[in-house]
Amino acid sequence: MLDKLGQNISTALNKIKSATLVDKKLIKEVIKDIQKALIQSDVNVKLVLKMSKDIEKKAIEENPPKGLTKKEHIIQIVYNELVQLIGNEPQKLDLDPSKKSIILLVGIQGSGKTTSSAKLARLIQKRGLKPALIAADVYRPAAYKQLQQLAEKINVPLYGDETRTKTPIEIAKDGLNKLKKADVFIIDTAGRHKEESGLLTEMKELKDELNPKEIVLVIDGTLGQQAKNQAKAFKDAVEDIGSILVTKLDGSAKGGGALSAVAEINAPIKFIGTGEGVDDLETFEPKKFISRLLGMGDLDSLLEKTDDIVEEANEEDIEAILKGKFTLVELYSQLETISKMGPMKQILSMIPGMGASMPKEAASLTEQKLKRYKILMDSMTEEEKENPELIKTSRMQRIARGAGAKQEEVKELLKYYQTTKNAFSNLKRGKMLKMGGQMGKIMRQIMYKE
Repeated sequence: MLDKLGQNISTALNKIKSATLVDKKLIKEVIKDIQKALIQSDVNVKLVLKMSKDIEKKAIEENPPKGLTKKEHIIQIVYNELVQLIGNEPQKLDLDPSKKSIILLVGIQGSGKTTSSAKLARLIQKRGLKPALIAADVYRPAAYKQLQQLAEKINVPLYGDETRTKTPIEIAKDGLNKLKKADVFIIDTAGRHKEESGLLTEMKELKDELNPKEIVLVIDGTLGQQAKNQAKAFKDAVEDIGSILVTKLDGSAKGGGALSAVAEINAPIKFIGTGEGVDDLETFEPKKFISRLLGMGDLDSLLEKTDDIVEEANEEDIEAILKGKFTLVELYSQLETISKMGPMKQILSMIPGMGASMPKEAASLTEQKLKRYKILMDSMTEEEKENPELIKTSRMQRIARGAGAKQEEVKELLKYYQTTKNAFSNLKRGKMLKMGGQMGKIMRQIMYKE
């Protein structure tokens, strides 16, 4: 799992951080630990050995730049080498709003193309463009229905042939004609295996007929090093694979193999799937990805995710908070907002210092506590929610009984409320410059009862 990779590399780097003396012996020991972590995560052995030699050479021979200690310099070297391993600079999907664009999604069966089609449509939708989906998979019986459900969920038009009597090319052409109001057409194709020459030929015909703006190869993050052979087969069939979308990086995927193996076809990773929801697709940025992997956080992505939710939030709540009003009513609304942002584990990984050092149970425990807090508030009167200072011992006992909880949980909720209220007060006064630290404090309070 990628979580395991991040923890193992962070553990290795901690040897550097905690050491009183950094010598060649320690550097070699840490590099061996990093090698082991990468190989266990299915990164190609040759790539690992090359990277290890580069790290060792720079760590031993280079002098730290001005302002950095020897320890900080070594950690920076490891960070930079990991970034280069998976791509270095971010590559974004370039779409011209004034022109119609066609995006063709290809990949093996079971890689997650259909779900990724909808996720990509949602991502494009957020950019202010009008996407449309075309279901050109006529081989998998449930493909059209699945895409139809997803299209309805994100309110995006869909064209397909549920009877499966038309050819993929006919469906694609008809879809382009019938969905003329769209800016971007995303075409979901049938799953292909590198040995299925007929389907690969069909894919090439689709590409020649439609002349897509971009062909996106969808790679299953659980494939590991097998991804290299699959990617090469698709590259040989259509030649101009424009980008890679790696799915299932939220679950049991080793990930390292898929992320590094796609370098075989010299196509950049542009997107990664980080969950099952339609919003769980991110533009791939190697530096941010490695930062989160090593527990360094990614506040930019966290803020973007927050902005998306805030757009849907109750404007009255936001206005009340900005005016200084923050009662348990507003807190309840905030907890609902947090739950919409996705799995707590994913949110915490974006906060500096929270990712790699977070215990396994912490994320699920946090989600459980947030749910418990909402149940406790459901047991309160409107007067208590508006005036939390009224909640003394007798009221705490009644609230706990009504929620099937302990009195200590009510106290814990009130402490969390006070911490959050103080954070918003500081934000209002412009004092919340160190957002990561403040958010980390709140999250640690929930997890560890600090």
